Amino acid sequence: MSEQPYDVTIIGAGPGGYVAAIRAAQLGLKVALVERENLGGVCLNWGCIPTKALLRNAEVISLLDQGKEFGFSVTGVEVDYAAAVKRSRKVSERLVKGVTGLMRKNNVEVVMGQGVLTSPQSVEVTDGSGSRRTLQTRNIIIATGGRPFSAPGIEMDGQRLFSYREAIVMEELPASAVIVGAGAIGMEFAHIWSSYGVDVTIVEMLPRVLPREDEEASAEVERAFRRRKVRMLTDTKLAGVDQTGTRLKVQVNGPDGEQVLEADKVLFAMGVRPNSGNLGLEQIGVRLDRGHIAIDDQMRTSVPNVYAVGDVTGKLALAHVGSAQGIVAAEVIAGAHTVKLDYAMMPRCTYCQPQVASFGLTEAEARDQGYDLKIGRFPFIANGKALGFGEYSGFAKIMADAVSGEILGASLVGPEVTELLPELVLARNNELTPEEIARSVHAHPTLSEAVMEAAHGVFGETIHI
Repeated sequence: MSEQPYDVTIIGAGPGGYVAAIRAAQLGLKVALVERENLGGVCLNWGCIPTKALLRNAEVISLLDQGKEFGFSVTGVEVDYAAAVKRSRKVSERLVKGVTGLMRKNNVEVVMGQGVLTSPQSVEVTDGSGSRRTLQTRNIIIATGGRPFSAPGIEMDGQRLFSYREAIVMEELPASAVIVGAGAIGMEFAHIWSSYGVDVTIVEMLPRVLPREDEEASAEVERAFRRRKVRMLTDTKLAGVDQTGTRLKVQVNGPDGEQVLEADKVLFAMGVRPNSGNLGLEQIGVRLDRGHIAIDDQMRTSVPNVYAVGDVTGKLALAHVGSAQGIVAAEVIAGAHTVKLDYAMMPRCTYCQPQVASFGLTEAEARDQGYDLKIGRFPFIANGKALGFGEYSGFAKIMADAVSGEILGASLVGPEVTELLPELVLARNNELTPEEIARSVHAHPTLSEAVMEAAHGVFGETIHI
């Protein structure tokens, strides 16, 4: 007898895929989850989670450097980056085991191997030994994620020229490094490595670091990095890398003309491209848009009963966005109530020091779209909790429509601001205005008071400045 078909088969067990599997199982569906490498995908194994563990190590080292301010002195400190990496791997392994347990708890069948669509109702899985198994299924969710971009004409060797995949497990730091790309990945590694004494140069082709963020936020982070002697070359393009010598010669072209940077390693942190090849998509008629799988608001592709979520869709390459998409796809398949995602209002976080957290429109974007703005801004240097922490650079900034009072976006820079953002996202999603945030009493002393004060500031009524 042939096995009963699955209600849904998911290809890819990253934050989009495994979350979709759990939600589908919760809704009573029979679920198969196909994964070729590791449960948890890039996020748990080589991205979000291990980098945050390394960032914590960098935070501790930075705190030791502030000993004089806190009334202590430390001499003879020896830092062991290999130990930090090993710690980060243990953190990842623990969470991966947790996901494995969640699959068992929710009766999701995990099938290890490479999945290929042979029809809109079947997935062929080839395991490591070459054995093949065909899964019959009523629906398919593609959650195959993305892989790092490399610079045109430059081949990454995984040793001296590499991406975050190699960087996250590298136990021996170079004396010097060039990081190409000043987005979240580049800035986080720059913070980690510079904290351990690496001579870091960042090369960014756009006019500023963290180019997706509000201009004030970018400027605040750039000032902090310059104080730590991190060199930043913005509006500068990578022209090539000469690998013939013992040190790499990185050729760049910027406002000061052509120059050559010498470094031991080069990290390419230029974003991701979709893993949409070798899945059988073209053969069954799934429409692609520059390699990304085209989807509608309910994660449906151009082929009935085939869905896609996560980085492979090109909507927003963030783990939490993939998870949100996975929940929607599972609910649509199950016929359950669901929501429409607003990608413009998704939270964005960068975990360097100072942290950056934002959502919605930047000030420049809002003005370009013709909004009459009211802006509330409150600096952390006037926040008691931040002063007690000894981390008080940065601010909370809220952009609101002067006519409707609608929150259009927010930008936070400073200590632990990634933990402060959800209040603003929740307010926006429930059509609350800055007045309602301002009138919500915030405990004192807390960092969250900066958000409350910024909300007061929208009306020119900030209390503590």
